[in-house]
Amino acid sequence: MKILLIGANGQLGCDLVEALRPHELVTTTHQTLDVVNFEQVQQTVRECQPQAIVNTSAFHNVDICETEIIPAFQVNAYGVRNLALAAREIDARLVHFSTDYVFEGNAPVARSESDPTNPISAYGVSKLAGEKFASYLWPKSIVIRTSGLYGHAGSSGKGGNFVEMMLKKAANGDAIKVVHDQRLTPTSTRELARKVSDLLSTDSCGLFHITANGDCSWFEFAREIFSITGIQADLSPTTSEAFKSPARRPAYSVLDNARLRALGLDDLKDWRAALQEYLQNRKARR
Repeated sequence: MKILLIGANGQLGCDLVEALRPHELVTTTHQTLDVVNFEQVQQTVRECQPQAIVNTSAFHNVDICETEIIPAFQVNAYGVRNLALAAREIDARLVHFSTDYVFEGNAPVARSESDPTNPISAYGVSKLAGEKFASYLWPKSIVIRTSGLYGHAGSSGKGGNFVEMMLKKAANGDAIKVVHDQRLTPTSTRELARKVSDLLSTDSCGLFHITANGDCSWFEFAREIFSITGIQADLSPTTSEAFKSPARRPAYSVLDNARLRALGLDDLKDWRAALQEYLQNRKARR
């Protein structure tokens, strides 16, 4: 299968390059393809003629989205519209990534693909708008909601990922305060990329939740990082209110991989096992 991968040098993109290696892969970066530019998207897709387009582009700094609303919607919604139209023109499947932040998170219940959405941040609204563009413009779209991504390539827009940020703070001897009142499922980009490859080998389309199994708070995630590495960090829990972030976060945004499970593909690792694998691979890379 010929696949056009958009954002190949990003945190998820780098792991997708590895996972999709059995296919004929054409890669682009933000520097070589701007998804907001419809003419450029259309020309690239027409020239490439892929059977599938995998889009990892995103404006994903949640707090900045609150004030930079136009750029957030340009990338997270209008860019998806452009890709859906280009994919429809050549009858290619489109894979696009969304977020657990499309849910309000006001009840401790894992959300399935059929549950109603109600985002409480500009980021969540923009990502939900992207979902809607993909689903109504092109039925052959695969929209994947995921949560708390971390990967070896880091996240360029955020200057690293949560794991690396915790390890850096500990190395600097910083006092580390992490919220304990937001529950989610941290997910390894390596695990997510593996499932994308599996999905593309099926004829499935539509909405999928794909996260690691289990759940934790951000504080519990940080504590597990230090437990696995044996680092004695000055770590303590705090609340979302104490952080006073510009954007509201869901208190409980655990996702249920219901559709993936129905296909017999929900074999993602528990979040602790995936984190341990990440940290072992991180050590081996040094």
